[in-house]
Amino acid sequence: MSQAGNAEVDAGQVASQSLGGGVAADPGGGRSVLSQVPIEIVISVGRARPTVRELLRLSRDSVLTLDRRVDEPVELYVGDRMIARGTLEELDGEQAGQMAVRLTEVVDLSDGL
Repeated sequence: MSQAGNAEVDAGQVASQSLGGGVAADPGGGRSVLSQVPIEIVISVGRARPTVRELLRLSRDSVLTLDRRVDEPVELYVGDRMIARGTLEELDGEQAGQMAVRLTEVVDLSDGL
């Protein structure tokens, strides 16, 4: 079982969230070509610390207990840097069953990633 899920988000969307909306701008005041480069965001839902013996005994349908509760915030990372926190949600409609993260806190990214 994976400890983190992956989600691709446009760098402009992340920068826009941290700047309070609008178009992501580079520090020089103009639009940055880099804001169109896709990045990978890792969503951390928790950690598990099994022993090697426990790890070797894992098989299909095994349950790996994490250090967080279902209702606790998840953390969003770009590389090793945490960029936001949020809550897991399940989408409705045409995307029913797909997971999403509703951001509850976004770090200040004005100094870059």
